[in-house]
Amino acid sequence: MSFLAIRHLLNRKRQTLLIMLGIFIGCMGYILISSMILGVQKFLMNQVIENDSHLRVKAKEEMIQSSEIKEELYSESEYIRWAIPPRGEKGSNSISHPVAWFEKLDHDPRITAYMPNLTSQVILRKNNKAVASVLIGTDPFKQIKITSIQENMEKGKFTDMGKSGNRIVVGDGLLKKLGASLNDYILVSGVKGQAEPFRIVAIFHLGLPQIDESVAYAPLSAVQKLNRTPSKISEIAIRLIDPNLSKEIAEEWSEYSKDQIQTWQEKNEQFLSAFKVQDFMRYMVTGAILIVAGFGIYNILTIVINQKKKEIAILKSIGFDSAEIMKLFLIQGLIMGVGGGLLGLLAGFIFTSYLSTLKIYPENFAMKGKIPFAFDFSIYVTGFLLAVFASMIASIFPAWQASKLTPIEIIRSES
Repeated sequence: MSFLAIRHLLNRKRQTLLIMLGIFIGCMGYILISSMILGVQKFLMNQVIENDSHLRVKAKEEMIQSSEIKEELYSESEYIRWAIPPRGEKGSNSISHPVAWFEKLDHDPRITAYMPNLTSQVILRKNNKAVASVLIGTDPFKQIKITSIQENMEKGKFTDMGKSGNRIVVGDGLLKKLGASLNDYILVSGVKGQAEPFRIVAIFHLGLPQIDESVAYAPLSAVQKLNRTPSKISEIAIRLIDPNLSKEIAEEWSEYSKDQIQTWQEKNEQFLSAFKVQDFMRYMVTGAILIVAGFGIYNILTIVINQKKKEIAILKSIGFDSAEIMKLFLIQGLIMGVGGGLLGLLAGFIFTSYLSTLKIYPENFAMKGKIPFAFDFSIYVTGFLLAVFASMIASIFPAWQASKLTPIEIIRSES
């Protein structure tokens, strides 16, 4: 049966090549699109996971409710009318019992490192330039264990700021806004309004403008002093052995703690939701390509069957039944799907390998000006299976039509 199927295909080489070309383009298109989208997603995920903590313990954010104040201070029979309803955040934005957290984290085998932070909104000034920024007070030696910021330093080392003193590490985008350079002094104004001079000791570049243009780091004690809040921390950043454990651990800790436990997935929820849209579009585009290729297979196989009616009549006359005739044309569809799919995989791999070496946009410190492509084995397996599936589905109806033909019908139609 396979021999006959191959003979049929070789007798119509041009038609066979046209069918395989459709499968080839569909499979190659899937490889290119999937490799590019998944490569960019992996790069961005790595930036998120490696440059930030996996869990954050923060003070729970609760808003003041007028009904709660009424219940606390007044009886049910009293009518209260607020001229100005109470509003604002309840309590403090700091962790109340950080020492208890430190003891717990020290003894949890799932934790690789943690660090207390104090995040503050500040104004940075250099001469007549003033820029709003987020200043993160941290321990630099713990920070480099939790994030990969040390690998993204343009000038200086992240640990140059030390554990104390008015030294600051800024993003290159923020540095350009200020018009400053390495070792310059800038004025930093905290929430209390008092400005203090800080020396720029290092510059980083993550390749993410929202961070490079707005974030700076300083020793935790210096930020506490700037805000006049000694011993205060706003969050504890935690790195896990396995980032995928973050949701499970957050649920566990939330049962006995009032503090807010934020996972890296929750922090980047909008970011991650964009990946789902990209994946949906990737499958839509690939599906459209394969549908077009499938219609090509269907149309050409239908023409082939009309041209091969005499051969079908002969085969039926010498004892081939309907199932064998159907099998004959399904094998032809399978051969074309496998052949076109394999060629598409090879071309897709060669093309993506070449594109991954090109610098096609201005050089970026993190991506080196190149598009990151993924070369996961699963991409090629899925692309090949889709090509074979599309060719088989498109072959079923023509093969079924061929199997229903009888020698008498063929003779009558020919006469």
